[in-house]
This record gives sequence, structure tokens and C-alpha cells, in this order.
Amino acid sequence: SLDKRPMGRVIQPLSQMGALIEESQQEGRRVVTVRGQVLQGVHYVSPVASAQVKSAILLGGLYAKGVVRVEEPQASRDHSERMLTYLGADLSYGSGWAELTPGTELQAKNIEVPCDFSSAAFFMVAALITPNSEITLEAVLMNPTRAGLLEVLQAMGGQIEVKAERQVGGETVADLVVRSSILQGIDCPADKVASYIDEIPILAVAAACASGVTRITGAEELRVKETDRIHALASELSKLGVDLEEHPDGLTIRGGRGFQGGTTQSHDDHRMAMSLTVAAGVAKAPVIIEDYECTAISYPGFWEDWQRLST
Repeated sequence: SLDKRPMGRVIQPLSQMGALIEESQQEGRRVVTVRGQVLQGVHYVSPVASAQVKSAILLGGLYAKGVVRVEEPQASRDHSERMLTYLGADLSYGSGWAELTPGTELQAKNIEVPCDFSSAAFFMVAALITPNSEITLEAVLMNPTRAGLLEVLQAMGGQIEVKAERQVGGETVADLVVRSSILQGIDCPADKVASYIDEIPILAVAAACASGVTRITGAEELRVKETDRIHALASELSKLGVDLEEHPDGLTIRGGRGFQGGTTQSHDDHRMAMSLTVAAGVAKAPVIIEDYECTAISYPGFWEDWQRLST
């Protein structure tokens, strides 16, 4: 999956730190060659809010000669900052910035990995848009830079109760009780889009079932995921009868019509395939999803879980 994504935006800041990285193509496959090198500190101002870029710089800076500072146009996910701090790194961070002073020896600790919010999101939306439904999702990661979809769905009228909130390994987790709801379209907060960027495919499914108009903006990052997710969403949801418009940085969805049947493509994108499955669950006629196997990229057991909850 990562092989399909642009690497230049990671290679560039690491090269500024002194890394020797070469990117090439061999027999149609991308080859990235890294030669060991002592890295230098850097003050990097990233043109995009990307946790992957930021994490690459921070991890590279653990044994660099000098302080490493990363600044972003808006806050991105901070899992690396929380984990490194939990393990004892000399690290400070805030909204849109992180600074690491190398030289501190990290301490080994037991780590309990919370349940992935992005994976839980498909079942959250399925419960919201399916009449007479209720589901409890246990020990779900509630990191505010990851769980932005929760606030968006609640703003749309989604009944989602947060219970037993607690700390696990530097992260907040909670149990979520989700009940079927009457959703309303909203203008999704563009200044927080990084906190729900991966969930926009399933958010679009919720928006198609909501009354009124939902506007998603500030999501141009979606065009460099496994596929151009903005275009793919517009294409595939249109096939199911959704009234929407594609914009350079998002979508306008006029909801309330639900989904018709049809044949759709996953575009080899795991989140697209799972989102289309949720749409199919409430569609007025059968939906075929081609190239469905890509769900294994992030959730190999999704189909088994979906079938178990659908019976």
C-alpha cells in the first residue's frame, strides 16, 4: 500500500538532515535505497500536515546531532509524539509543532495497543444509518488528533455515548455505544480535517444518508492516498445514486436519497471497499463491490466481523 504513495515529501526533509536516499524504478516497482549516515538536526517547516512526514523526521532525529523541530500548517496525528514521550524521549509538542532533543536513552515498556478508531468508524456509521441498531465498541482509541469523526458525527445528530474513558500507554481509550440516529447535513470543520482525513470515505456514506447538505473541505491530502479518494468517492457514490459535487479539496453531498443498487469499484483502496460495504448494507438494491480483497490492507477480518454483526 505504501509503495503507491509519494515518497519525495519524506525523502526531502531527511535529505536536509544529511540522509543519503535514492529512489528509482526497477521492473515496474519502486526501489528506495538508504545508506547509513549520521544525521544532523533540522528545523523543518512542512508544506502539508502529515503525521507520516513528521514521524519520519522525529524518528530520524532520535540519534541526530542536534535538535529536530517540525512545524506544520495544522495539527496532524500525534501518536509518535505520545509513544516517544511514554518511552522517555526528550520531546515537547503542541498544535502544529514538535521538537525533539536527541541523546536520551529510551526505556522499554509494556504497550497495550488500543483498538483502531479508523476501523471502528465503519461500524459506527453502519449503526447510525441502520434502523433499530445499537453497537458497543470497546477500548477504542480516542486520541483527539485521530478521533475527529466522532465530533463530526455527533454534530450531525449521531447518538454516540462515550463510556469508561481511560489512559493506556500514553493514549486515551473509551467504550463507544452507538445507536441508530436521524442525521443532518453540516459544514464539516476544515480546520480539524487532519483529525478525520482517513474517515472521509465513511463520512461521505453517512452524509448521503443525512437530510440536507454536507460540505467537506480542506481534504486535498486525500488525492495522494492509495488512490485519489476524492475522485474515487465522487465516482463510486454517484453510481449508487448519490447527489454530489467534487471539488479540488473535498465534496458537497446533498443527502437524503440513500443508495441505489449498482456495480462499484474499490480502486484497490481498503477504506473505499469498507465504506461501500456499509453503503450496500442500507441500499435499496444489491451492490457489487469489485476488487474487494484490498480490505486486508488494514482490516483482514472485516468481512467476517461484518457478517457476524449483520445476522
